[in-house]
Amino acid sequence: MLVKGGQKEFIDYPFYNFSGLKGQTKISRQGLHFYSRRVTLVVASNNKAFIDYFLRVLFTFPKVDIGNLMLAPEAVELEDHPEITDASRYICISPIVVLQPSLYDAEAKKFISPETDTFSDLLFESTIQRMEQSGEDPQKIEGIGKFQLVPDEDYLNKIRESQKKFARIYPLYDQDLKYEIRGYTFPFVLYAPKVVQEFIFTCGLGQFCHKGFGMLDIANADPSKRAVTYEFAETTA
Repeated sequence: MLVKGGQKEFIDYPFYNFSGLKGQTKISRQGLHFYSRRVTLVVASNNKAFIDYFLRVLFTFPKVDIGNLMLAPEAVELEDHPEITDASRYICISPIVVLQPSLYDAEAKKFISPETDTFSDLLFESTIQRMEQSGEDPQKIEGIGKFQLVPDEDYLNKIRESQKKFARIYPLYDQDLKYEIRGYTFPFVLYAPKVVQEFIFTCGLGQFCHKGFGMLDIANADPSKRAVTYEFAETTA
């Protein structure tokens, strides 16, 4: 869709994030089945012009096919921005990826415990790099010295006791090549300056956010109570 719109600065634009389709679903051997009449896709970016561009292109499609699912764009709502502080508690809407994949080794599938400094350090490095590339004020970035992710220990212990997983291997397609990466989903508190918190809330946390990974929401928030109709220009000026 970004290519079809033809606006050069947004075709390869990476500073956005999106969720999986939300709806009533059931898993079978054939895949994920949707039983809802309507589904929701959450898209976020700190660039309103990009969001409007994406929506203009999306609504030129009478229908969108995803697998065997046929969708028709219907409406857009804007979520009210929640309160974000220097110590914000998040849940993962999509898995967080901390390592870049390679064709020649399985490094990206390596498990790194979220309880280690290494996990936080990798996310700090990728976040600062993305903020710099996005054009964030260099003076704000230079002053960032605090960044620590603290996972919910109770949640991790319950997952382990029930022999479930909070870290799984996912397929990733990049430049028409298939990679395998490890993604993590768990609640956590992030201690970081507000400028960092704002960036990851709208642009995602970790690697490959523009491919649907690393989308977060504030814990205990109810998006349905903070949504209003979103108006966007359907044609460029």
